Amino acid sequence: MGGKTPIEVLGLPDGGKKLHATKRPRKNRGMPPPATFDIDTLPGSSNLTALETAAVIRRTPGALEQWRRDPNHPLKWRYVDGRPLYRVDAVRDYLAQCDKTTKAPQPHNAHGDGRGALP
Repeated sequence: MGGKTPIEVLGLPDGGKKLHATKRPRKNRGMPPPATFDIDTLPGSSNLTALETAAVIRRTPGALEQWRRDPNHPLKWRYVDGRPLYRVDAVRDYLAQCDKTTKAPQPHNAHGDGRGALP
């Protein structure tokens, strides 16, 4: 190697000191804040972006992305210029369907047969 360190042999700049690569900004994958508009006042033919839809139905954009992989998912969308858009009437229908299928929470027990759990 002729007196050079392994870092110098590899030709890394600055003798292998920490490089400051430009990082791409990460997508915010968390829950968006609540919508700033009332979905009931919008025309049914209006389109919402994935982020706006996520804010209305209180799910993460990642959840909507997962749902779009299932063509049979009840929340319908369409692609316009390569971006998913959700019609307001489709979002309303989805929310109405969720209200109908939501059950009251049942008390949990260890046995599942009505007997209480032993301490």
